[in-house]
Amino acid sequence: MVIIGDMVRQELELLLDVLPQRAVEALLKRDDLEELLEVVLDLGRVPEARFVSGDVPLAEDEVTSQDLNHIIGQVGDFGDDHRAGIERTLHRISSILNRKGQVVGITCRVGRAVFGTIKIIDDLALSGKNILLLGRPGVGKTTMLREMARVLSEEARKRVIIVDTSNEIAGDGDVPHPAIGRSRRMQVATPARQHAVMIEAVENHMPEVIIIDEMGTEQEASAARTIAERGVQLIATAHGNTLDNLIMNPTLSDLVGGVQTVTLGDQEARYRGTQKSVLERKAPPTFDVVVEIQSWERVAVHDGVAQVVDQWLRGYPITAEVRWLDESGQVNRVQELAKGGDSATAPWTADYAPPSSAINGGNDSAPAEAFKDVDARVFLFGIGKDKLAAAAQGTGVSVQVANELRRADVVLTTKTHYRRGSQLVRLAESTGKPVYVLRKNTMPQVEDFLRSISKDLGGGGGRFDQRPERDEGASQEVMEEAMQEAEEAANRVLGGEDQVVLSPQRSYVRRLQHLLGQRYNVHSTSRGRDPSRAVMFYRT
Repeated sequence: MVIIGDMVRQELELLLDVLPQRAVEALLKRDDLEELLEVVLDLGRVPEARFVSGDVPLAEDEVTSQDLNHIIGQVGDFGDDHRAGIERTLHRISSILNRKGQVVGITCRVGRAVFGTIKIIDDLALSGKNILLLGRPGVGKTTMLREMARVLSEEARKRVIIVDTSNEIAGDGDVPHPAIGRSRRMQVATPARQHAVMIEAVENHMPEVIIIDEMGTEQEASAARTIAERGVQLIATAHGNTLDNLIMNPTLSDLVGGVQTVTLGDQEARYRGTQKSVLERKAPPTFDVVVEIQSWERVAVHDGVAQVVDQWLRGYPITAEVRWLDESGQVNRVQELAKGGDSATAPWTADYAPPSSAINGGNDSAPAEAFKDVDARVFLFGIGKDKLAAAAQGTGVSVQVANELRRADVVLTTKTHYRRGSQLVRLAESTGKPVYVLRKNTMPQVEDFLRSISKDLGGGGGRFDQRPERDEGASQEVMEEAMQEAEEAANRVLGGEDQVVLSPQRSYVRRLQHLLGQRYNVHSTSRGRDPSRAVMFYRT
């Protein structure tokens, strides 16, 4: 990775020229000026410089209105996104306004042209695949995007157009920065028109590659799909740190195919081994590859996004190819260990289990650290394997799942399926196999089943006796119904509804509903006053 030395020094001097003199003097005394990231000036506070190593004050005198006006007068015009720049540089000047629209704070971010930042993924860039870059602010997404534009336009000799909303990729002014190579740049008057300029670029200028920074609206996601369907390579960045963040983001999930709630038939649900209401991808993804930028020298690559998203939605762990640069500049690759999502797991996977102490009032019969494998093969009818796995995680009791009735020791089903008197249930009873019937297909019921068979085996019984449904207390029944209602509401929100208000509940149950909402990555809040206070799930 090589920084363009002379150009960086010249551009850094241009940034110093717009800063207050006392701040400039403090910066010039430092020997690590090449590691400067930002200069922050807030009205009534001392100016600060942010370096890779940390933040440092630049003066004892507070920032005044004259200091801010001095900077505003020497930079370009601020757009609707409150960003400006210095002509023919990559610096970004961002403002903070008060309620009257007056500038009360300014952030001066240092922009640098860096060669070699895409060496770690140059094979993907040159493959023609659509690539989406994810990462936290300041990790280098825009720098990598700029380098892709240069490599594809100069080395691959492709027609590249940059849709530059804030002039951050190609710099301020009408003449693009040389760091983008032969790429052409289309400026965007206001962020609200970015999607329109994206379509205009395809229709008017015959690009082979379009590069976009910071996609964040449904209109931009729709425009990106249109571009991809026209055979143009699309390279973009979006908000979010990881792929699973993006999947559960209602605004941007369409970039990776989108998510919809599907109700399966009994036979299909049994075949899949899931509950009837499941999440599925609703369309082909716009992007073929998602790259999670973890640092300058380390990324995680998800190639074949369609398959990865399907795997995640079905509750299976996903793995990425981790790439990093060593000290000699060589690219190393390794397949990371299987893991679930970082922020939210697919519904009812083994990683998702509300604490059994919370659900059962603290009466845990088997702590998770004392995990017990019960020698029993259970045939599931109307109950998903993922839910049984989640219950096992919460209770510490594990059983084997039999795929065929003849190989099972016991059948587990629900009241609804049992009352239908299906041929499978009758066959099980005629052969003497115990049939456990759950009143409802909920986590507490499945957990109670695992505790029951664990207790039976602990008493010395190698076989199970069929048990009638237990007459549980009204409070337990109310809680189970409340959690079932919350689960259905979360699926409705993920399916597109703006908000769903649940039935009023006491504070203890509301806490569990909020927990369930977090696991589904659905926002929640409580509304009203007791005894009418209720949880509401909503989209952002």
